[in-house]
Amino acid sequence: MAFDELPDWLPAWCLDHLGDRPAGVLFRQQSMSTVFGLRLAGGTDVVVKARDDDGRAGACVAAQARLAGNGFPCARPLTPVVGVGPLAVHAEEFRPGGEVLRGDAPDVAVRYAEVFARLMTALADLAVTPPLPNPRWVRWDHPDPGLWPSIESLDEKDQSLVPAYVMDTAERARRRMLAADLPRVLGHADFEAHNLRWHDQRVWTVHDWDSLAWQPEAALVGAASAVFPKMGPATLPPIESTEAFLAAYQDARARSFTAEEQQVAWAASLWPAAHDLRWEALHGYTAVSGKALWAQAAERLRRADA
Repeated sequence: MAFDELPDWLPAWCLDHLGDRPAGVLFRQQSMSTVFGLRLAGGTDVVVKARDDDGRAGACVAAQARLAGNGFPCARPLTPVVGVGPLAVHAEEFRPGGEVLRGDAPDVAVRYAEVFARLMTALADLAVTPPLPNPRWVRWDHPDPGLWPSIESLDEKDQSLVPAYVMDTAERARRRMLAADLPRVLGHADFEAHNLRWHDQRVWTVHDWDSLAWQPEAALVGAASAVFPKMGPATLPPIESTEAFLAAYQDARARSFTAEEQQVAWAASLWPAAHDLRWEALHGYTAVSGKALWAQAAERLRRADA
């Protein structure tokens, strides 16, 4: 991205909130948020994130700041969240380096589970306003009519394109999760491989703190146990890898899930893939994980008692 293509508001924002103007662009990424890697005139590299202000960002950045201050491997926020028109904007340190840990075997699952347990322990006593609504790919607890959370760009498409087994799996998994009466906690809801970097066998950075959620611990862990290998389109690891993730998480937290929590975790392991498959089907994409969900849904639902 060329320097002169930066949004008009960004140079002045950096001067006001970071005390320096950008002199160069390191990178620009666009997903749910727009992320700018900038080199300031004084030589400091920073990251500025801007996303639609839905009221969630303040709590997410506060949690990220708490974790970074306590030594958790994540970028330290440099500013609070600031409103810029319809956007919520903040800056954080640039934390480059590390590699993606690829694979979905049980031993890889254990390594991700141990990091997730460390993350959840660090968030356990943090008092912030719940960052609601939850991210849409885990928003099974929505109050909207129908199975899926209301998303106009998806709802206006031909829903008959979504395979019946995806609908049935999502309905049964959601019904099981909604039937549980478990306390909500703060947790990371986008614990995918591309959001972590590793160095010398140790986790170096966990990214995407915009994606915190307020849900039962078992549901957050179950979702993470299914998405940890994800690098792009919908995916599911082998059942034994989810099993290894859940066991390693409980070992690291030094507590065992109740029978109900185990069932909720298995139900939650199905929802992100079902959500992603719906998205892919509605956009005419070839469903990469369709065969995995088709093959695994019955056993995961059995373990969920759904």
